[in-house]
Amino acid sequence: MKTLVFALTFLLSVPVVSLAADAPATKTPAKPARSAVDPALEAEHTKEDVKRHRIMAAAHEAAAKCQESGKDEDSCNAELAKACKGIAYGKYCGMKHPD
Repeated sequence: MKTLVFALTFLLSVPVVSLAADAPATKTPAKPARSAVDPALEAEHTKEDVKRHRIMAAAHEAAAKCQESGKDEDSCNAELAKACKGIAYGKYCGMKHPD
């Protein structure tokens, strides 16, 4: 008798559990935050980044040509660091972002 009661209780509770799982969420998802950055300032920042990337690309191209010419790697890296001074960091001319 206990087994029958247990089985009936179990079978009657299964649909309730499955309905609870399918219930829609009561909270609506939050809207993503809007950017507080002025689009004009962002465009100017992008222009500056593009300019610095081009300067760095030219410096890296010059370093590649330096190494192709057979010069010592240390002297080529020194020239690279000098060409990137103020716009990049490290002896391998990594991009430096102000923000």
